[in-house]
Amino acid sequence: MDRARPQRVALRRQTVLDTAVALADAEGLGALSMRRLADALGVVPMALYKHVADKEDLLDGIVGTLIDQVPETTVRPAGDWRLAAHETLTAMRAVVMSHPWARRVIETRTRRTPTVLGHMERVSQIFLGAGFSPDLTHHVMHVLGSRIWGFSPELFDESIGSSAGRRSTSGDPDPDDYPGILAIAADARSRRPEASGCDEDFEFAFALEVILDGVARLHQEGWASSAGGGEEARS
Repeated sequence: MDRARPQRVALRRQTVLDTAVALADAEGLGALSMRRLADALGVVPMALYKHVADKEDLLDGIVGTLIDQVPETTVRPAGDWRLAAHETLTAMRAVVMSHPWARRVIETRTRRTPTVLGHMERVSQIFLGAGFSPDLTHHVMHVLGSRIWGFSPELFDESIGSSAGRRSTSGDPDPDDYPGILAIAADARSRRPEASGCDEDFEFAFALEVILDGVARLHQEGWASSAGGGEEARS
C-alpha cells in the first residue's frame, strides 16, 4: 500500500519557513534538510529554491520567524524603560525556550537580516527613548550580549554531551584543588536538592536585573566613554 503523500500547499516563503520551524520542533534540527522539508511540503526540492536561496538563507529565515513571534511590549520606553527592557528580553527568551534548537541556530548566524536588525533597533530604542546617550546605549548592547536573543552566555555547553568516558592525557582534576567551586556547588545543591543543575531562568533574570541596575546608575551619573573607548568620564 502506497504511503499517503502530504497534501500540496501553495508555496510562499513564509509557508516554507513555518514548515521548517515545525519540522525542527518535531524531528530536531538535524532532520532539517532541503529534501526533508520538500517532502513535508509535498514538493520537489527544486521548488524550494524559488523561496529560499540555500540552507543558510533558510536558517536566517527561521530565526526571523522566531523573532517575529516576540510580542510588542505594552510599556513605552520613556515611561518605564526597565520594565520595557525586561518584558522584551524575557519575551524573546520565552520564544527561544519553546524551541530547543533555537539557541544553536541563532549562535551560528552571521548575517544581519532586516528582522535581526529590527529586533536590535527595538532594544536600542528602549534605552535611547529613555534618554540614554547613543554612547551608553552602545555599551549597554554589548553588555547585554546574547541576552538580547533570550539566552545567557555559558562557559561550557553541557547539552552537547557528558565528558564521562572520554580519555584525557592530563589526568582527572583533584576536587581538593578547587575548594571555591566545591563550596558554590554544595551551597547550590542545598538550596535546590531536587535540581540537577542551575535554574537557567533564574540566572537569566538575575543577570538582567544586575545589568539594568548598573546601567541605570551610569545613566543617572551621565557616564560617557573616552574618545578612545577606554576609561569612562562623568559629566
